[in-house]
Amino acid sequence: MSIAIKNLRCEYKKKPLGIDVLKPRLSWKIKSDKRGVTQTAYQIRVAGDEKALAEGSGLLWDSGKVASDQSIHCIYDGDDLKSSQRCCWQVRVWDGGDQPSEWSKTASWEMGLLDPSDWKASWVHPDIEEDASTSQPAQMLRTTFAVDGNVKSARAYITSLGLYEMELNGQRVGDQLLTPGWTSYRNHIQYQTYDVTDHLQSGENAIGVSLGDGWYRGFIGFQGQRNFYGDKLALLLQIQITCADGSVQTVISDENWKSATGAILKSDIYNGESYDARLEKAGWSQAGYNDGDWAGVQILDHSKEILVAPAGVPVRKIGEVKPVEIIHTPAGETVFDMGQNMVGWIRLKVQGEAGTTVTIKHAEVLDQAGNFYITNLRSAKQTVEYTLKGGEEEVFEPHFTFQGFRYVKLEGYPGEPTLNSLTGVVIHSDTKPTGNFECSHPLINQLQQNIIWGQKGNFVDVPTDCPQRDERLGWTGDAQVFVKTATFNMDVAAFFTKWLKDVAADQKEDGSIAHVVPDVLGGAGSAAWADAGLIVPWTIYLQYGDKRILEHQYDSMAAWVSYMEKQAGDTYLWTTGGHFGDWLSYNSADSSGTSAITDKDLIATAFFAYSTDILERTARILGKTDDAEKCSGLLAKVKKAFCEEFVTPNSRLAPNTQTAYVVALMFDLLPEEQRANAAERLVERVRSRGNHLSTGFVGTPYLCHVLSRFGHLDTAYDLLNQETYPSWLYPVKKGATTIWERWDGIKPNGSFQDAGMNSYNHYAYGAIGEWLYGVVAGISADPEAPGYKHILIQPQPGGGLSSVRAEFDSMHGKIASAWTLSDGKFALSVTIPPNTSATVSLPKTSLPQITESGHPIADVEGISCARQEGDDVIIELGSGQYEFSCNSSK
Repeated sequence: MSIAIKNLRCEYKKKPLGIDVLKPRLSWKIKSDKRGVTQTAYQIRVAGDEKALAEGSGLLWDSGKVASDQSIHCIYDGDDLKSSQRCCWQVRVWDGGDQPSEWSKTASWEMGLLDPSDWKASWVHPDIEEDASTSQPAQMLRTTFAVDGNVKSARAYITSLGLYEMELNGQRVGDQLLTPGWTSYRNHIQYQTYDVTDHLQSGENAIGVSLGDGWYRGFIGFQGQRNFYGDKLALLLQIQITCADGSVQTVISDENWKSATGAILKSDIYNGESYDARLEKAGWSQAGYNDGDWAGVQILDHSKEILVAPAGVPVRKIGEVKPVEIIHTPAGETVFDMGQNMVGWIRLKVQGEAGTTVTIKHAEVLDQAGNFYITNLRSAKQTVEYTLKGGEEEVFEPHFTFQGFRYVKLEGYPGEPTLNSLTGVVIHSDTKPTGNFECSHPLINQLQQNIIWGQKGNFVDVPTDCPQRDERLGWTGDAQVFVKTATFNMDVAAFFTKWLKDVAADQKEDGSIAHVVPDVLGGAGSAAWADAGLIVPWTIYLQYGDKRILEHQYDSMAAWVSYMEKQAGDTYLWTTGGHFGDWLSYNSADSSGTSAITDKDLIATAFFAYSTDILERTARILGKTDDAEKCSGLLAKVKKAFCEEFVTPNSRLAPNTQTAYVVALMFDLLPEEQRANAAERLVERVRSRGNHLSTGFVGTPYLCHVLSRFGHLDTAYDLLNQETYPSWLYPVKKGATTIWERWDGIKPNGSFQDAGMNSYNHYAYGAIGEWLYGVVAGISADPEAPGYKHILIQPQPGGGLSSVRAEFDSMHGKIASAWTLSDGKFALSVTIPPNTSATVSLPKTSLPQITESGHPIADVEGISCARQEGDDVIIELGSGQYEFSCNSSK
């Protein structure tokens, strides 16, 4: 047969271990080199092991032949699943000719501990005196146990208050970092499940676990607060061992464990780590180690009811960066340039006398004189100290911290460091790359790389605003403006599924949504920030076809709209409360009227309408007809109030700013007959500034979308190509390797913006990436068939670009759109994955001029329809790869 099944996934993950979704969703991709490949039916079977699956006996579920083209999010509907249960599964499909494929290779998932009563372990914390008002030494806990017999399988279920690293018999368990991750700890604490079968041995075994302060009790926020969630670190650990003879043994954390401190003298997310290698306790996680002088532990009364399996993906080491230059600054500093603003830490190689301390400091930029600059870090020290034990070469990496940096200053290094002395270790949530965009303009290509690196550095378990200063918080506004771009670059469905659980968990009783999630600040209810509670799940639904996320978030979404409705009252204008507005829009101190301040009332009312619109659409999808009708009536009233308050009969917006026109047009707040005039006024606002934008966090993500949608593609490209301040390419010209928080983080004269808020790794303005994929390359999802079941390929050439290529690995497979424009000839290469269809738009041409691989359209296999619509040709086609060419008037 011409098709095969690949990429089996359960809840977005490959062979997940320890999930708690009782009805997991199963997805697969179809591989074929033929055109027009469809799935007409599928069959899934699930068993407790591979042998039963192969024999087709004792199945947990056999779906039978299901007449359906659905290949993503197929819901398991078999026997009730139990704690620790392993499930093996495979799938086969029928094609358009009703021919079945071979069965896929076997995939699996495994359940976690589904009930609090499954936890036999106790929370334990070291019986060690400490001062939790400041950073403390990392705590070490250990125990030993005997295994009688040959181990068939073993699972470790572990979590902590604070961060943990686990070792078994001297070997680190797993490769996950910063576990158990950052959640709304009072509502959800994640536990991890590890396969430790190969770590165990017959006879005596030993466990060692290190605990660090992390987000739980370390410094958090930017007001010096500590112990936000609690002041005691603790461990909860349970290992279930199944031996070859069928016997089961359980090892738990209890009062018999021992505790101590060691080489990690302090560790903190913001401030770094101090490590004295002379204090290492060699062999501490191995059997036979003498822990006679260790302290005991105490049982901590802490809930197990809030334990959850991770819905997201872990943080891991993803890559390495080698320094490109050693700089000796005017101030006499030894500074390494990593060549890339990155997030993670430094692996240090050093040899010297015992007691020598090497200090590693981290910064994003050098100042105008070329010296190391850390003022913009505010109170975050971002410093790692390593004290040598002496002897052979020593290699060190920190543990419970991370830094955001490009430049590294070394102090106290014995001898002369070389480029091989340091290696940058890049960490972030393990969201697999899914997209690639490149074009004929090298600065735009660098912009795209900056967007990707900004996403890497700020997707560290939660979508943070910045990764370097004393903040690193899950700002909701930043997340909502960037989420669509994020979905193109990487597979972020599970990442945002996890975060959205905490958006709902930290929502206030009145329905307002926090400024940051997890909420460590207390503020809530700002328009465009709190609207992340609707915009993010809606985007995940569109991009991944995930209806369940709408079901799970619906109550939270509805509560936020209800909050706004109460705030607006009978006027339907939201004029109360505190809002961030069009954050960091262009602002001038002179009196010439060049500032671009947009009324917060206008922004708040606009987002009131937008979220109401999203809620209406969500309600209809979920079959909540009454809710949808209520939203429809409310939306009409808000739109009417908006126009009466902020729009003149001549389509002028009251603030007359770019952002005012952008949100009014993007959210369809204006009557149809006023939209063209309003778009012209937006163009005038751009032209009056010499083809510069003046938008901030609210207006920028939508600016080019509105311009291209309303026929002003040339203006949108002028903004994209602009190289002077303020613009997307201005930081690129200044040497940026990530997205800046401010348009002028480094001013045209070389000086810096206000150090109180001047991050050089802040992804919000990188939201232009969505326009690059969706308009320049032309790849977008059809809202009527979400998850790219039906694909829209609608490239809009312009801006002097001669070539563009974008690829996106969707839930159904790879989508590609690549075009060239030369001497009036337009060529478009399209790849559409099996079991999907597409509508392709060829701009500014006529039907007779078009060929596909040199053949007239009428003779091409895979094309079902081609028609002229105005100046464009619209082609309906099935899966496969196509090469179109035509004359173009562009």
